[in-house]
Amino acid sequence: MARADRTRRSAAYDAGVSDDAGNDPFGSNNPFQGMPIFGDLAKMFQNQGAMSWDAARQFALSIATGGEAEPNVDPLERIKIEQLARVAELQIANATGLDPAPGGQGVTITPVNRTTWTQHTLEAYRPLFEILAASLSENEQAQPADQLVDPADPMGFMAPLMKMIGPMMLGLTAGSMVGHLAQRCFGQYDLPIPRPAGDQILLIVANLDEFGREWSLPPDDLRLWVCLHEVAHHAVIGIPHVRARLEQLLGQYLAGFEPDPGRLEQELSGFESMDLTGPDALQNMMGNPEVILGAIQSPAQRALLPQLEALVCAIVGYVDVVMDEVGGSMLTGYDQLTEALRRRRVEAASSDRFVEQLFGLELGPASYDRGSAFIEGIVSRAGKDGLARLWASEKDLPTPAEVDAPGLWLARIDLPDDLSS
Repeated sequence: MARADRTRRSAAYDAGVSDDAGNDPFGSNNPFQGMPIFGDLAKMFQNQGAMSWDAARQFALSIATGGEAEPNVDPLERIKIEQLARVAELQIANATGLDPAPGGQGVTITPVNRTTWTQHTLEAYRPLFEILAASLSENEQAQPADQLVDPADPMGFMAPLMKMIGPMMLGLTAGSMVGHLAQRCFGQYDLPIPRPAGDQILLIVANLDEFGREWSLPPDDLRLWVCLHEVAHHAVIGIPHVRARLEQLLGQYLAGFEPDPGRLEQELSGFESMDLTGPDALQNMMGNPEVILGAIQSPAQRALLPQLEALVCAIVGYVDVVMDEVGGSMLTGYDQLTEALRRRRVEAASSDRFVEQLFGLELGPASYDRGSAFIEGIVSRAGKDGLARLWASEKDLPTPAEVDAPGLWLARIDLPDDLSS
């Protein structure tokens, strides 16, 4: 009986007609009636959920690797990175008083290729993308299928078509973002986004080597600098209340997106004139971030941004000051390395900037300067003992106003301000 029912439904789709009008995005005005290929596509799109993870995964790996097979990391590289990880963990712990490996097993820094990094990162970011997908899906205005299509409008089928392929578009956009990050990132914290709890850090050695050759940087010094930088981030973001607050703010920001009903249709309305023959045609058309974002940032998100920015500025500013203290004493070429690496982070490509925009993490030079000024202001007024209070509890995390005026933060947590005496 079940088999007969599946056969009946398949035949209905092949004819371009759904046996359940409530599940057909085109209602009774299906423009693809009698075209079996579109019936098959409709079935595929309807079964993909709020976001197509298969599309995300395939697109991300294609961009990350350029469609080429990657070799495994040299075992000697693994041994070298393991040794540097031990050094970085010890130095960051001594300089900050924080535990870089709260799991108790020590930090593990694992060199990987772009394929492995991409797979891990998609899974790590999956909860955030799912919040975004749910936000866009739940906020859509529910309309009866027959009202979505105007029989008098020859292009009226575009609205339900765009709604149907939206999850695929979101998957392609997520894949495009992560794929581009894999081509550029060194480790996990180029963007200060929490990963699943644990003490493993992934490094993309191919990206390190390419950057080192471009800037004529000593490979071992570059690896140690990046290991210190990653472990410092890991130590701060691994603090339970810091992680929880950052995850909360990121989740609230992504949940605040409001769909722009005509945006997807607008972006794809000229697809018939696009050149689809080039190797990057699909990436340029389907991975266009404007398809997902456009003008859909909500007032609630704009109200939330100062809190998210304040926390992120404090984190990246703290790491920069720690790096200057630790790296400056360990690396003879620290200034050259730091100049190259900090210039790199503010000269990101537009694809990287979109990732920052999507998560509310637009980190330009002003953000890093703001964070460093806040941390240096605390140290100059209350010393390192005062700075240690920054991560003591959630209530001690700075407000937006306090990041711009360290004295306000010191006053609120009742620490003496040496400059006021």
